[in-house]
Amino acid sequence: MKRLSTLVVALLAAVGAHAAEVQVAVAANFTAPAQQIAAEFERQTGHKAVLSFGATGKFYAQIVNGAPFEVFLAADDTTPARLEKEGQAVAGTRFTYAVGTLVLWSAKPDFVDAKGDILNKGSFNKLAIANPKTAPYGAAAIETLSKMKLLAAVQPKFVQGENIAQTFQFASTGNADLGFVALSQVFKDGKLTAGSAWIVPGAMHEPILQDAVILGKGKDKPAAQAFLDYLKTPRAHAIITSFGYALR
Repeated sequence: MKRLSTLVVALLAAVGAHAAEVQVAVAANFTAPAQQIAAEFERQTGHKAVLSFGATGKFYAQIVNGAPFEVFLAADDTTPARLEKEGQAVAGTRFTYAVGTLVLWSAKPDFVDAKGDILNKGSFNKLAIANPKTAPYGAAAIETLSKMKLLAAVQPKFVQGENIAQTFQFASTGNADLGFVALSQVFKDGKLTAGSAWIVPGAMHEPILQDAVILGKGKDKPAAQAFLDYLKTPRAHAIITSFGYALR
């Protein structure tokens, strides 16, 4: 028994010696699944993913200015590609980890109809939207409103969030009657968690392809590669799809 205990301690010490932290910049829409994935990742590998959440555009500016992030989970595919082209990301590591879905949502039950006709009726005071210059979900919302020929009519009612997390906060606290948010923020295990919503058809905007990439500071870091590898596992995929994302 004593010999077995000694062996277990030795094995744990060996795992601890190789465990490391990885600094991960995560698009705000992916907050909930990223937290769950990080917890599973640590249990499975011993590595710890230290997560920071924000707008993709702002993360880009921080990364090019030397922020210590080693992995980037963006809300689009163009920003990681740009970082790769500029030599700020490791070539060949980029892939689409999730495909996002835009939703028009209100914390009020039965307020948003299943076809989004409330936008035509205009029976609301404030509409929350993420900054389209830095948040891909905000850009998708602008595309949707433009396609519906409603942008000019509803623009005076905009309440703009810095990122999709703040946009959701505006809608969830009543500072806005409704908002264009990520489905992952209001959806879990196949159902809406609260309020009422219109899931925006994908044809209304460009696909929200969300890419992951290892950044320059994560090059040759085993924990960074391990985190990206874990994102491709069946367990990570199950978590991602449970929040309403699609896989590519």
